Amino acid sequence: MSYEERIEALLDDMSVFEDWTEKYEYIISLGRKLPPMPEVYRKNSNLIKGCQSRVWVGTELDNGKLLIHADSDSLITKGLIALFIRLLSGLTPEEILAADMQRLDECGLREHLASTRANALTTMAATIRKAADQATTLLL
Repeated sequence: MSYEERIEALLDDMSVFEDWTEKYEYIISLGRKLPPMPEVYRKNSNLIKGCQSRVWVGTELDNGKLLIHADSDSLITKGLIALFIRLLSGLTPEEILAADMQRLDECGLREHLASTRANALTTMAATIRKAADQATTLLL
């Protein structure tokens, strides 16, 4: 499934909920469903700097696709990183770099988050884009 198909499916899922309490519960449920992060990625060098909560993001290339592994010590933050995993994990680095991450704002998420959490979205996206950029170098 392409990024565009994934973002459309996510936006459709989010539109079902009547209020932001339900949307937060949905996002938290996505985080709870994340598979356990392999311990090899749970190290200080994979902590995202600038997030209020501790967020680890590790990536690996598998047959030209970037797989994203993540975890957080905060339920909402874990849900937010789960959104990125749902949208981007398993795409090629080139697809990730071409993805319009601003589309996520169409569900109104950023405006309903505290400023520190909204900034975390930007930092998470930048971290994943950086990993995708580094992976394109490996593929050359």
